Amino acid sequence: MTKPFILVTNDDGYLSPGILALRRALEEVGEPWVMAPDRNWSAASRTRVFHKPLRVSTARLSDGTEVHVTNGSPSDCVLLALLGLAPRRPDLVVAGINLGANLGHDVTYSGTVAAAMEGASAGIPAIAVSLDLGSEEGGEGNPDFETAGALAARVARRALAERDLLTQTLLNINVPRGTPKGIRVTRLGGKIWADDLVRGQDPRGRSYYWLSGEMLTTPPPGEEDTDVWAVLSGYVSITPLHLDLTAYGLLPTLRSWEGDKL
Repeated sequence: MTKPFILVTNDDGYLSPGILALRRALEEVGEPWVMAPDRNWSAASRTRVFHKPLRVSTARLSDGTEVHVTNGSPSDCVLLALLGLAPRRPDLVVAGINLGANLGHDVTYSGTVAAAMEGASAGIPAIAVSLDLGSEEGGEGNPDFETAGALAARVARRALAERDLLTQTLLNINVPRGTPKGIRVTRLGGKIWADDLVRGQDPRGRSYYWLSGEMLTTPPPGEEDTDVWAVLSGYVSITPLHLDLTAYGLLPTLRSWEGDKL
């Protein structure tokens, strides 16, 4: 029996320890095949590279596994694979393990989620996996990739077994720091970051601006069904995200505008 073919990518670049842990965990589920960016594309969203040629080469992960890398974005990685660079059409697309949570309103910034969106858009079950680092977003500390990888493998098995449920839909998984208390199926919450603008001057006296911010540390009250609350409370969050962004509740009202001269 042929093993499921799993396309693995990320937005942190192929040298990230997260993608190595994910590939290893998915070996228990199927045949993982990696196409990843050659550098960090965090917060790239669904960026596509149109202004220059895409290059693809081979490289090796720290365990010696040969992988494919490109100068393109996470979305480009998936598209390159689907348009013929992968040896066959994937049965599943898995992006991650991202260094840092992708929660609430901020999922639209995420290159990890965007890569999974490309799979879902092509009708392939897709999963995005992120690990909350909290104040360790800069890469310090000891992220538990083993736990996040094991969870990704469990969800991957379920997604493959019930792939008809994931039409144009992806599963956004966020794993908390420490030992998870359990799993919560959630909706998207609100803002997870409190944005801040740092102002300064460079040595030549020119002004610069640095977008920064602090991540929430306590669960927002009254939002127990959201991904933000779940992760900050120590639970794994699994949120189904649909590609159809239409606000259906507004359609009847807005259709009354159709006869107006705007």
